[in-house]
Amino acid sequence: MELSDIKRVLILGSGQMGQQIGFVSAAAGFEVILYDVEEQALSTAKEKIGKLGDSFVKHGKLSKEEAAKTLERIETSIDPEHAGKNADFVSESVPEDPDLKGRVFAQFNEICPWETIFTTNTSTLVPSMFAEQTGRPDRLLAFHFHNLLSDRIVDVMPHSGTSKDCVELTRSVAEYMGLIPIVLEKENHGYVFNSMFQQFLFSAISLAAKNVASIHDIDRSWMGIMGMSMGPFAIIDSVGVDTAWRIADYWAKQLQDKNRQAIADFLKQYVDQGLLGTKTGQGFYSYPDPEFAKQGFVENKQD
Repeated sequence: MELSDIKRVLILGSGQMGQQIGFVSAAAGFEVILYDVEEQALSTAKEKIGKLGDSFVKHGKLSKEEAAKTLERIETSIDPEHAGKNADFVSESVPEDPDLKGRVFAQFNEICPWETIFTTNTSTLVPSMFAEQTGRPDRLLAFHFHNLLSDRIVDVMPHSGTSKDCVELTRSVAEYMGLIPIVLEKENHGYVFNSMFQQFLFSAISLAAKNVASIHDIDRSWMGIMGMSMGPFAIIDSVGVDTAWRIADYWAKQLQDKNRQAIADFLKQYVDQGLLGTKTGQGFYSYPDPEFAKQGFVENKQD
């Protein structure tokens, strides 16, 4: 396949990242089909994608006309046959479970054309963990996105069995979408940025779990010294507390790491209460008007 052969992009999973990847793909001119197993999930996704379009217009990334045309190129479906039969390029964003990812890819391997490229947006896993299950390990690699409203960096990470042509094509797709690909030479859990970023977030959560300082004071410390607009717990809210918990819990169990398990257990308290961050309106902060965004937060002098 060549870049010109890619017309239709299939997004597996309609969560926050699936929504963003689908929108940016459509903005680049690809026809997009967003797949999920529940109609309600897709209805929610369509509403949020509309708001995402408004955000891109507000930030000057698209005109109103371009945003409208982008939304017209996005279709949703709960029918796997319909979603996959004409897909040229697949981006998967289902929960961080290698067995689940393997099962989903195996299902669509039976549906998608043989030349279709399979990519995973996994945050912490590596493609070799489920490559064989996909049925097309030579056409599987990680294509990992960050926050597409503010970041243009994407990670392109093959496993040892990924074909060089597949890597180069995925790099070309990234560049065509106006993104900056970082091509890894070997598999690495967490890619490049996330490997550093995870340690930062886990350190912050560990401080709170050990009652060293309050969540607000941990954020205030980071914001005050680094001059940042958000601290680690505000960032976790934007990522999703449930996402952070799944990652921490998975690796705690894989590595039998007590410190990571303590971090996961701390996050689980919030997950069990449905306090998942910005997507639920409540996490470590309340939204849409969180305390960390108010004047005087760092100085602890809010009205």
